[in-house]
Amino acid sequence: MNDAIRTTAKFPPEIHLGKSELTVLHSRAMPVVSRTPVVIDLFAGGGGLSLGASRAGFRVAAAIELDAHAFETHSRNFPGSLHLNQDIGALDGESLLKATGIERGSLDGLIGGPPCQGFSVMGRRNSTDERNDLFGHFFQLVAETQPKFYLAENVPNIMTAGFTQVIAAALVTVKDDYIQLPVLKIKASEYGAPTTRTRVFFIGFRRDLNWDPVLLLNALLPGKDTRKVTVKEALAGLPEVVDENWQTESDGLREVEPPQDSAFGRHLSGRIPAGVGDPVAVKLYQEGRKVYGSMGTRHSKELVARYEILKAGDQDKVSKAVRLDPDGFCPTLRAGTASDKGSYQAVRPIHPKLPRVITPREAARLQGFPDWFAFHRTKWHSFRQIGNSVSPIVAEALLKPLHNLSLEDNSEKVGVMSVEADIVFQ
Repeated sequence: MNDAIRTTAKFPPEIHLGKSELTVLHSRAMPVVSRTPVVIDLFAGGGGLSLGASRAGFRVAAAIELDAHAFETHSRNFPGSLHLNQDIGALDGESLLKATGIERGSLDGLIGGPPCQGFSVMGRRNSTDERNDLFGHFFQLVAETQPKFYLAENVPNIMTAGFTQVIAAALVTVKDDYIQLPVLKIKASEYGAPTTRTRVFFIGFRRDLNWDPVLLLNALLPGKDTRKVTVKEALAGLPEVVDENWQTESDGLREVEPPQDSAFGRHLSGRIPAGVGDPVAVKLYQEGRKVYGSMGTRHSKELVARYEILKAGDQDKVSKAVRLDPDGFCPTLRAGTASDKGSYQAVRPIHPKLPRVITPREAARLQGFPDWFAFHRTKWHSFRQIGNSVSPIVAEALLKPLHNLSLEDNSEKVGVMSVEADIVFQ
């Protein structure tokens, strides 16, 4: 197909998908052209991987997420993508490809973060947790769809001895068709994010591609000139005085100061890929620098008194909350648990200067999300989605080399159709 030729395709943004049936909720016509590399995001959550992929140059053809609140957030921020509110454990590759209109072997990348609760040191590690099976199912979908590459994210504890068989059983499904790179253990702060969140990434590519694994691996490592971003820099310009009565989404819509002229500042304020972003949130930010997420938390007088005397890095003995070090990095933000596991709220860090815990927008900054990215309207689900998300800064850094290779491959032979021929930022 010639790059100059445009066609119109029916592309349903939201559907429910089963193995044997496909129910379209609504659809709209979208102009498409060939050659832009395309990914599908499994276990998409609030959209950290999807945002990194979009900024790296990919089109997110589809996102699959079972949690209704995360599904809502992803749909809000990626209106140009197909959304499947689906249990991935009940999904097969044939149905997935049929829904997206992509032929087997033509998809550029299958990416995702299979649930990690069974592996997590912060939870109750359990090698028999049924959610561990979803890690293996991710690779089963790789085998069935045959993308050019795959990228799966998980917690470091998946690499411990108790889960050796889980990993082996998953990778055996793709070993004949894919070259698996050494598992990467990545600390987000080394890639320019203001958090020490550490995760492992399983990355592989098809054996029939002329990709050099050594060159690719080197491209995935952090650059020596990557600038470190501290908590102080990450939170600069956000409202510091937050009223505890700001409890709704509209209450938390507040004006922020322009970010400084730096790579991180530009990451916060712009670089909006075409077809990405809630139009309302983007307009509010671009026209008046108004940003969602500055909701307050009600603290007792006793709690405030204890927080006031804490120094950077100190932990409150009762709540276990830790005061952030303005000149350091944010520790891993915890997500808490879903309703099926008791709906426990995670302990949030204490603001580096004030006697209160951080707001959802401050958490988003510390995780590496831009200000125009809108999370759930409630604090509870916002924090869960942020804590569960891959930092988009890390995601972009890892997916950019894979985008470049996919784009080069697609220039030689037409693969799939996509929305934009090249990445476009607003």
